[in-house]
Parts: sequence; structure tokens; C-alpha cells
Amino acid sequence: MTIVTSLPWISLGLLAASPSMVAVGAQVEPAPLVRPQVAEGHVVRVGDAAPNFRLRDLNGNLTSLSQFRGKVVLLNFWATWCGPCRVEMPAMEQLYRTSSRKEFEILAVSTDAQGAAVTRPFQQKTGLTFPILHDSDMEIGLTYGARSLPMTFMVDRQGVVRQKIFGARDWDSPEARELIQMLLKS
Repeated sequence: MTIVTSLPWISLGLLAASPSMVAVGAQVEPAPLVRPQVAEGHVVRVGDAAPNFRLRDLNGNLTSLSQFRGKVVLLNFWATWCGPCRVEMPAMEQLYRTSSRKEFEILAVSTDAQGAAVTRPFQQKTGLTFPILHDSDMEIGLTYGARSLPMTFMVDRQGVVRQKIFGARDWDSPEARELIQMLLKS
């Protein structure tokens, strides 16, 4: 369920979901890995638990969503060939550099089939410091329902999807920062 409010980011196309929509217990164990159910039409919706995944970063290390439980996570699906994706990356980097790693994380999930061969030069050229993960076969992207790029999911501290955002955004804008602050307080 998505609740539309009169908050400023609505004009940017961001839909706000009430933090109280889903009751979540004080579960401390990481969520189990979720396999895609695309054939059954499953996609992640606002209010759903964010499916856990394990993907490799630019250094080949496995990173899972569950290791960031307790933090607000901006989970962004993108590709180097996607113009709007490239446009929003500098603002994501600025947000990342000015936010506390104790409370907030950005995970940029590249859907480039060539993996690090194309994302590493892009990362080096643009000076990105947030984690870039690889979903070369788009398995995780399809699980989340990211059928267009960029697509961003805001995941709260309990691992629940609170926002599903289609298209590029100015992540360093006051509206985006207000959204993140709202999630940090919940």
C-alpha cells in the first residue's frame, strides 16, 4: 500500500509510505536469501521485507543486504549505459560523502552484463566511493521488479521497503535528504 501525502518530495515523483504500515518485530537475525519468483509475477512492493541477496563488489567480495540491517539503505539499480543513471550518480556520491556510515548506506547494483569490466572504469572516472555491486544476469533486479533503470528502493532499519522510486533523482536535494532523515527517525 502506498500513501500519498503533501510532503515536498511528492512533486519529485516520490511516494511516501507511512513507517507504521508494517509491524516489524525486533528481529536481529539476517533475513534468508530469497530466490527470484519472476515467473509467478512477484515484485517487491512498498511495505514488503526487502529480499536479501548476495552480490559481488568491484573487488570480488560478497556483500549481502542483511549485513546493513539497522541502517537505512538506498538500494539503486542502474547500468553504465543508462543516461539517467549516470546523471544521478554525482548527487548520490555527494549524499554518500556527507552521510553517516553508522546510519545510512548506498548500494548501487549494476546490471551491466560485463560487470566490473565496465563499472570499474566508470567508478574510477567519476570518483564514486559508495559500494558498487554486480547483478550481471539481472536476477536480483527482476526479483525487486526493477524493469526500468534507474530504480531505487529505500529500505528502513528493519529491512522493510519504504519507498520505490522510478527514474533519476537529485539525491543531494533538500527533499531527498528530508526523506532519508524521515527514515532515519523511524
